[in-house]
Amino acid sequence: MNNLGIVFAVIGAALAALLAGIGSAKGVGIVGQAAAGVVSVDPSKFSKVLILQLLPGTQGLYGLLIAIILLRRVGIIGGPVAELTAAQGLQFLVAALPIAIVGLISGIVQGKTAAAGVGITAKKPEHNSKGIIMAAMVETYAILALLMSMLIIKGIAL
Repeated sequence: MNNLGIVFAVIGAALAALLAGIGSAKGVGIVGQAAAGVVSVDPSKFSKVLILQLLPGTQGLYGLLIAIILLRRVGIIGGPVAELTAAQGLQFLVAALPIAIVGLISGIVQGKTAAAGVGITAKKPEHNSKGIIMAAMVETYAILALLMSMLIIKGIAL
């Protein structure tokens, strides 16, 4: 069996989880830094800023989901392992790129947007939902990338 196809597929799964996870970690960290300042002044705002901090974490989950779907499709999880050509393996790698790249970028951008929402919450806590909506708008693109990766993986002929 030529293992190059499986190697490409596993690299795709790893990129999906890794890059989207980095985006989420960076985004959650950005919001956490802003939120810590607010909570140090007014601990009663903790729950409001925590919601904002959680938002950029979804990209990492989406990347992990695509990695699991891809690994199940090729049999790494739940076997038997498919005999993939190099071309099929590259197709799986490319299928993982939408969520890998968009997850990386949108996680960071969503973190910056949510951090701005923390600023809203600090000054006008009654307008917290506006910051949440602004940050959630960035999420749209991560969801579109998740959908694209899922559709491509499903469409690859084995």
